[in-house]
Amino acid sequence: MAPIGAIDAATTGPAGKRADVELRLPADSAFASVLRTTTAGLAARLDFPIDDIEDLRIAVGEASAMVLPEASTDSDLSCRFFMDAGQLTIRLGVVVDHEVAPDYDSFAWQVLTTLATSASAETQDGEFAISLTMESGHPEIGL
Repeated sequence: MAPIGAIDAATTGPAGKRADVELRLPADSAFASVLRTTTAGLAARLDFPIDDIEDLRIAVGEASAMVLPEASTDSDLSCRFFMDAGQLTIRLGVVVDHEVAPDYDSFAWQVLTTLATSASAETQDGEFAISLTMESGHPEIGL
């Protein structure tokens, strides 16, 4: 196990950047509201318009709905937030004990990809993760 604060492949995201915020929750849908609230708070900090904040809340809820059923017993949902001026990238992942093929035809994926600027899913090193990025309607506004 890496020391707290260590930068490794599990804590990096776009272009090897370290997450600005990392949240670890039990892999249980009962905690999805915590994730949606955190997402909204961070998007508000980046001065996202209200409509974009609500779209992000919904997109994160759909991403959670896709990864949580695949989680191994007693695993956690890890969420990493990467903040840039006018952009928020979120990576949600769970530990899995099997290969996961995302259902790109599912309602959840269709909603997610409609609301987010971009989205991707991958299974790598025993983790199933979905990443999504939302660009603000006001990119000149930043931290």
